[in-house]
Amino acid sequence: MTDNLNALEDWAGALLAKLSPGERRKLANSVGRELRRNQQRRIATQRNPDGTPYAARRPRQLRGKAGRIKRKMFARLRQARYLRLQSTANAIAIGFSGRVSRIARIHQYGLRDRPGRGQTDVQYDRRELLGFTDADLDMIRDQLLNHLTS
Repeated sequence: MTDNLNALEDWAGALLAKLSPGERRKLANSVGRELRRNQQRRIATQRNPDGTPYAARRPRQLRGKAGRIKRKMFARLRQARYLRLQSTANAIAIGFSGRVSRIARIHQYGLRDRPGRGQTDVQYDRRELLGFTDADLDMIRDQLLNHLTS
C-alpha cells in the first residue's frame, strides 16, 4: 500500500508543481472532501482499509440485559464535526479533533486504555479508522487528471 502511495506522490508531485498555489488549494479541498466522505463511508460499513471487517466487540451485558449490542461502533466519530479536514496548497490532513481523538487513536493502533474510573485496563482490538484504500488512490489520481484537463 505504501508503495502505491509513494508512486502516486512521485507522479503527482511534478504535475502539482506546475499549478499555482490557488489552484493547488482548490484541488486539495476537493480531494480532501472526497477522501473524508470515503473514510466516513468505510467507517459506517465497519471495514479496515484492507477490506477486512472490524474486530467484533467483546461480549458483555449492557444495563443488565443480555443479547446483541445493536449500536454500530464509531457512529459519532465519523461525523464531520469530529472527523476534520485541513488543507493547504501543499498538504491535506484528515484526522479526529478534540476529545474523540484519544478514542480514535486507541482503536487505530490497538492500545490499552482504562474505560472508566476505577476499572482495570483493557486491551482494545485494532480497528483502523483512517487509511488509504486502493479506491482512494484511484480517486485521487482521477481528480488530479480531471482538474488538469479542465
